[in-house]
Amino acid sequence: MSRKSAQPPVVMPPVVVESIDQEGRGIAHAEGKVIFIEGAITGERVTYSSYRKKPSFENAQVSAILRPSFMRVQPKCIHFGMCGGCSMQHLDAMAQVSVKQRILEDNLERIGKVEPEILLRPIQGMAWAYRQRARLSVRRVDKKGKTLVGFHEKRSSFVADLSRCEILPPKISALIPLLSELMEGLSISARLPQIEVACGDRVDVLVLRIMEPLTAQDEAALRAFADAHDIQFWLQPKGPETCYPFHPLDAPPLTYSLPEFGVEMPFAPTEFTQVNHQLNRVMVQRTLRLLDPQPGERIADFFCGLGNFTLPIAKSGATVLGIEGSEALVRRAGQNAAHNGLGGRVAFRAMNLFEMDEAGLQALGRFDRWLIDPPRDGAIELVKAITPEIAPRHIVYVSCNPATLARDAAVLVHTQGYTLKAAGVMNMFPQTSHVESLAVFERPPAEA
Repeated sequence: MSRKSAQPPVVMPPVVVESIDQEGRGIAHAEGKVIFIEGAITGERVTYSSYRKKPSFENAQVSAILRPSFMRVQPKCIHFGMCGGCSMQHLDAMAQVSVKQRILEDNLERIGKVEPEILLRPIQGMAWAYRQRARLSVRRVDKKGKTLVGFHEKRSSFVADLSRCEILPPKISALIPLLSELMEGLSISARLPQIEVACGDRVDVLVLRIMEPLTAQDEAALRAFADAHDIQFWLQPKGPETCYPFHPLDAPPLTYSLPEFGVEMPFAPTEFTQVNHQLNRVMVQRTLRLLDPQPGERIADFFCGLGNFTLPIAKSGATVLGIEGSEALVRRAGQNAAHNGLGGRVAFRAMNLFEMDEAGLQALGRFDRWLIDPPRDGAIELVKAITPEIAPRHIVYVSCNPATLARDAAVLVHTQGYTLKAAGVMNMFPQTSHVESLAVFERPPAEA
């Protein structure tokens, strides 16, 4: 959306908001259209102005709140509404969880035509300062006379002019204006498009994506900044695989821990890990309770990543095969297994799970239980490839997209003979509309 508008927005007559959609927008109806209204909450009476009009729907933003909801709260962040990093700060934290639970139930019913026998109690944790991973954009803005560091503005490619961020750890939040000054002084400030944040148990890493080499003066400035603020800089000249530590070189390794299982997970700052370490610990605990691995069982962990679930499963005494599409993550997972003394109970394999077929799945053999933790695209080819000969009795599915979970649940229930025993949400990303969830599927034993 452009900063400049040819005409002032047209404020439309009042409507009553009926519900909240998967993007955190209020849903209303007017003149035969569905109106998606940013900043509106179920039950509110609001006026709005549209910024996108289509024959059957309009996208809009709130102009005035005539009857506020009891769930409305004052956003904590002074940049809310301008920054595109959060969309639900105006909604009470408990209400956010309820909204996400309804979104999950609606997707399961509407897309999957399934209903869980049990609704799991939502998993939630810290509402603020939870985000251990983030990608900050960097851009020189001549009109402001400075280099900005932050998230993109809402519906825009412009970088928001931030003084702090309430969902980042306080230490990282406080660095935002200081990073802006640091980037402004670098010779390659126009060729440094992003800073990736990766916080670990013992070190906080900032990865600079550099499109040109640093000068000696640039290097001196980075070293001084890292020493002054107790962070470690890494540099990334090309793709993620080119990332390497710059200063200080004697910093502790980047790790996160799963204390309940006695597991420590080393990782590189550009490798995928959950952004919310505190909730990840709770998620792994609940997932393992639902999976219920037993000593001597053979268990598959599909989309295993660097072993976030694989290693805790192995701690139960089961034998685990972790399967992942990324060769680099498979290598990391193997290293993490060795780091935790679990190399004898786990194995890892690189496979393209988005192209799985019956033959490929049968070649892996039969497992007692499955854990599936796919990206947003889901695991449709994997669940379609199940045959009675190799079907596990128990599947736990960890999802970051309720729509693809519902689609895959339809296959598991209506085609593969599973029952959806339980499902529930995890508020991994408070203040945003992102919905993470867990689902448990069971299949009756084959008749003799």
